[in-house]
Amino acid sequence: MSTEILDLHTFLLDGVHRWSDRPWCSAPDGEATRAEIYADALAGAGALRRRGVTAGDRVAIVQPNGLAFIRAWMAVTLAGAVAVPVNPRAAATELPAVLDGANPALLIAEPGFEVDGYLLPHTTVAELVAPTLRLPDETTVEVETVVPSTHAAYIQSSGSTGKPKFIIQTHAMYTMAAEGFPFWLGLTERDVLMTSLPLAHLNAQAYSTLGSWGCGARLVLLPRFSVGTFWQQARDNGATVVNTIGAMLEMLMAQPPHPEERRHELRLCYSAPAPDPVRHVAIEERFGFRLVIGYAQSESPYGLINAGDDSDARGTMGRPRQHPRLGAVNQARVVDVVTGEELSDGEVGELQLRNPATTPGYAGQPEETALLLRGGWLHTGDLVRRDADGRFSFAGRIKELIRRRGENLSPAEVESVLDAHPAVAASAVVGVPSDLSEEDIKAFVQLADGAHATAQTLGAWCAERLPPYKQPRYVEFVTEWPLTETNKIAKARLPRERNTQETDLARSQTGERA
Repeated sequence: MSTEILDLHTFLLDGVHRWSDRPWCSAPDGEATRAEIYADALAGAGALRRRGVTAGDRVAIVQPNGLAFIRAWMAVTLAGAVAVPVNPRAAATELPAVLDGANPALLIAEPGFEVDGYLLPHTTVAELVAPTLRLPDETTVEVETVVPSTHAAYIQSSGSTGKPKFIIQTHAMYTMAAEGFPFWLGLTERDVLMTSLPLAHLNAQAYSTLGSWGCGARLVLLPRFSVGTFWQQARDNGATVVNTIGAMLEMLMAQPPHPEERRHELRLCYSAPAPDPVRHVAIEERFGFRLVIGYAQSESPYGLINAGDDSDARGTMGRPRQHPRLGAVNQARVVDVVTGEELSDGEVGELQLRNPATTPGYAGQPEETALLLRGGWLHTGDLVRRDADGRFSFAGRIKELIRRRGENLSPAEVESVLDAHPAVAASAVVGVPSDLSEEDIKAFVQLADGAHATAQTLGAWCAERLPPYKQPRYVEFVTEWPLTETNKIAKARLPRERNTQETDLARSQTGERA
């Protein structure tokens, strides 16, 4: 058995050789085999090179879930460039910062897509792979093998300052995740993997797309998650495995029980975060599948896995993920956040990881990279405890980043929008418990002297300037702040519990409090 880490070029070609003409992906924009997708990606790589894209150049991709995204993403990879995916649903507010930060040489977007204020060459996937535009030798574009540490993509995340940061993804991160995911879940070429998670993020790319590519399974890409059509889509596509996040499961659990939710072939559901043991059992018993819990970050797809086959492990994040060929390559430890000393079982501290599938850092941000990887370990910023059996349980977060609907966001991003409102003197944004798991956003707002604004007014202000997942759900007006010794707002002392002073913008239509 080989002990080498693969590069993406080798990994993709191996999948083509093993399952060349077998149906692979069904998506909103069509169906394709691995061989068809690979041929289109080769053509796209040649077209990118003709347009002057060279190895290491960044290429931004603004595409919804579908074959077009996959063709573009793989074309960029085969051309030796670095993909910078952008979620189309957030492009209107986030793309300018992405373009400024990543400085891409080219933008691949839907026909008619406009980038106001930017003189940036852009093209469509159809133009890249159109047979009539191919050169005679374009299907034989030479694809060079690269070392696994080569940069393959920048995944956007929220920085502590509110500005986007780009997490460098290497070939090793992608291929190790692609080989690991089927191994952790026990997937085979008989499985049909369905997901609606956005391809702009690492999860759907590395686990669903590349995971299915490399194990022979079929992939079903949905444009978005819909409570009303989920079970019908699973049934129509013959899905046996689904990749979700916890909020999706809670939305399904909130619906009245119906016979349709058991009329499916799903045997596994991969999700995060870990529900409590009672909730874990309730989800499995209601829907009739086994729930597998995974923990990872864009900084490393090798985190923890709870395969769901051990009743004692329910409610935990499981143990460190390992590789099917390379063996035990992933280490996890719990460290005191003040002293840096490793802690014993049962004590709460920061989860730190060390494995070959770890980002080399944040592009252009050496100081943040040094903090992230200090001491040779990935500092996750998450608090955990480890039990005597080596399983880890979530205990909180050190960092302020809010986890909402599968997205990480910085409070500073929301605060900067609120503070720009003429009636706002200051704001503080925190994550609060959500009925849908993960967190909701709560904004504490202090109005300027003599100013007036309602929660609804501020909600509308944010809606015009932020994508939906970054908009506050709760607003509470305050007249003074708890302060630290350095006269900064002490966010840790702001209440997270529901109270009568806040306005729930998701439910309240009138009567906002000023």
